[in-house]
Amino acid sequence: AIFCTRTYVHFLVTAMEVATIASHFFPTARMLSSPASSRTLNPNRTPTSSSIRASLSTNFLSPFVGGSVSGDFAGQKFRPASLNPYSSSSSSHGKRGVVTMVIPFSRGSAWEQPPPDLASYLYKNRIVYLGMSLVPSVTELILAEFLYLQYEDEEKPIYLYINSTGTTKGGEKLGYETEAFAIYDVMRYVKPPIFTLCVGNAWGEAALLLAAGSKGNRSALPSSTIMIKQPIARFQGQATDIELARKEVKNVKAELVKLYSKHIGKTPEQIDADIRRPKYFSPSEAVEYGIIDKVIYNERSTEDRGVVSDLKKAQLI
Repeated sequence: AIFCTRTYVHFLVTAMEVATIASHFFPTARMLSSPASSRTLNPNRTPTSSSIRASLSTNFLSPFVGGSVSGDFAGQKFRPASLNPYSSSSSSHGKRGVVTMVIPFSRGSAWEQPPPDLASYLYKNRIVYLGMSLVPSVTELILAEFLYLQYEDEEKPIYLYINSTGTTKGGEKLGYETEAFAIYDVMRYVKPPIFTLCVGNAWGEAALLLAAGSKGNRSALPSSTIMIKQPIARFQGQATDIELARKEVKNVKAELVKLYSKHIGKTPEQIDADIRRPKYFSPSEAVEYGIIDKVIYNERSTEDRGVVSDLKKAQLI
């Protein structure tokens, strides 16, 4: 009886040592097996002792277990996961021996980065693009770009591309004329020359910014449209408030007429008469009026829309 007891105790100690060794070995080794074979470690082995079965169950930390940092040694929670860190779900079932990889853009043997942020690419080439109505958020961005580009280089020109309807859009007033005045003042303040180009519409206050560019470098594309107008405003309230607002609008109009006259070369009286109603210009008409200096066109184009002849008459080409 004593011999049998010692033999049984020796068997328990040996089993516990095997379980301890297996708990460090099998988590990595079992990942190389198929999901079907990971269900059962040994189908012919049926532990009869609850203490032995408890000793064979262990929790471990392994970076190879998908979805959790802990697993069960018995193999019930093992899931072969993809090593791809960008996989959509960590709980998805992967195939044995298949690892999904992220391949960068490549052309031949040269590696390339993904497509750049286009706004940043324009900014890198000192191009400031005004493609919205003049609202406070747009004004703040343009002012910051002008100031930073001056800090970066005080000699290289800044290119201002304009496609804006000013402070209005579709007859609705979205901003104040002071937004355009703020951009105008910074354009006159910074040291680098500013080359302006109308690529679509330059209406109202946007036309002022177009005309405020460096002399000889104010241009437009052949299909663009330019329009000047007086400021508009809508007010409601008591009579005193409306009177104060009316005086402010008159001051804004006087300032706008003065700036138009300065950069276009017309008398304030003529400017005031022309903006009583919105006045539209084609690119060639804008050259004659003095808003821009030239029209940029494609020399290979079969249709010049009269731009070439107009520029020759104006002795600009």
